[in-house]
Amino acid sequence: MAKILIVDDEKDIVSALKIYLSAQGYDILTAGDGKEAISLLQTEHPDLVLMDIMMPEMDGITATAKMREITNVPIILLTAKSEDSDKILGLDIGADDYITKPFNPPEVIARVRSQLRRYTKLGGQTVEPDVYTIGSIELDDKRKRVTADGEEVSLTPYEYGILKFLMRNPGRVFSSREIYREVWNEDPLGSEGVVAVHIRHLREKIEIDPGEPRYLKVVWGQGYMMEDSYEKQNSKKHM
Repeated sequence: MAKILIVDDEKDIVSALKIYLSAQGYDILTAGDGKEAISLLQTEHPDLVLMDIMMPEMDGITATAKMREITNVPIILLTAKSEDSDKILGLDIGADDYITKPFNPPEVIARVRSQLRRYTKLGGQTVEPDVYTIGSIELDDKRKRVTADGEEVSLTPYEYGILKFLMRNPGRVFSSREIYREVWNEDPLGSEGVVAVHIRHLREKIEIDPGEPRYLKVVWGQGYMMEDSYEKQNSKKHM
């Protein structure tokens, strides 16, 4: 669940917001001023910030400007009705929305959900790299090219899709159903057995000894994974 940072010097408001949002399953962090908020932003990496404008030490406008230098997480300002000019300034320097005090819980929850949804779809997704490398296996997604031990390997679209999925998630085990759903983009409905066939073909193409694979491993009873520690373990033996 998303992590939300609440920034306000009024303890009653912080307590109320914490109750509202915790009840929705969000993890909550709190800060009493902008300076403390920036410190938490850098160490705890929240997914959204709810920030009051009028605070000691560092006000919400200044904190918003500084946060925008290091992150694009949604920032919702908490404002009084008399702070119209501050609302405009806050939006101009990078705040995403504002909530006017006194606020009601449904509005807070709705605005938080809306900003998190927009952030996930548009601004908050991690940029995927063009090249994935694990040991001697390299996948260049921009050129759709795979090499193993320096030699280019010819893969079918499904083999390529499986390899890319596993290389994006090294060390994680995925069942045949999960792999099928990701690569074929549909529920297997009994067809997940084809994953084993493609895995076998992949091993024949990227492993030196398919019978003793270095990278593309099976975890019996659970699924498959891309081993990312082989090279590390091998290098330690020669240290």
